[in-house]
Amino acid sequence: MWVIVLFDLPTETHEDRKRYTDFRGFLLDDGYTMMQYSVYMRHCASDENAEVHVKRVKAKLPADGEVRIVKITDKQFGKIEVFYGPKPQPIERTPEQLALF
Repeated sequence: MWVIVLFDLPTETHEDRKRYTDFRGFLLDDGYTMMQYSVYMRHCASDENAEVHVKRVKAKLPADGEVRIVKITDKQFGKIEVFYGPKPQPIERTPEQLALF
């Protein structure tokens, strides 16, 4: 399961930029990686785990701007097509599960 957070936050004033930076820092601290500007993604082991991270994002929503949260399965994530110009590029791989014996 993948959680993708897309956001468009105002950056006109110093306070706006601080809220943008704080929100971005929160996402990075919570294990998200930048997919592209203002789009961050995080892999979760289960839907229940994804809900925990969605709730964390909702608790940190900035006062202004727009934030969208999308949950997709590993299979759906694997079907994303990525292009840098006309050349297709490989998509990020699903993290390996840690096996303990």
